[in-house]
Amino acid sequence: MEASGQRDSRTRFAQTSVLADAARAAQLRQEFAVWLKRYFALDPMKVSDVVLAVNEALANAAEFAYSNRDRPGTMQLLADYDSDAAVLKVTVSDEGAWRIADGENKKISRGRGIPLMQALADRATIDSTAAGTRVCLEWNHVDAVQGAVT
Repeated sequence: MEASGQRDSRTRFAQTSVLADAARAAQLRQEFAVWLKRYFALDPMKVSDVVLAVNEALANAAEFAYSNRDRPGTMQLLADYDSDAAVLKVTVSDEGAWRIADGENKKISRGRGIPLMQALADRATIDSTAAGTRVCLEWNHVDAVQGAVT
């Protein structure tokens, strides 16, 4: 993976400056899922929910953030675990433009990503500015694997 600032640990997963395309988003999703399963005691359904929500944020960055440019820019995935609060916070960000939905050309099969992220996470916020978009997803009551996080 072409990335800088990478740091995998028991409480932090970080991939920065990753090319925002579908192939890199899929690779990043897989790496995040491995980290999640290694360090956290989540049932398979919760793992699936977390990975799906994060995948939606990555897919949105890859598909839409740089759609008005000739080449894709970069995206970042940062996950931080607060062991005292038992909270996992995942942030997906890009430096692209927020896409306004075109009501006339909207396909019925599209536009479900944001409600899906909101349904799967305990908290989901999206901040969009001229500098880019940041999606923050949080899950409460996340326990670390015994002895994995100190």
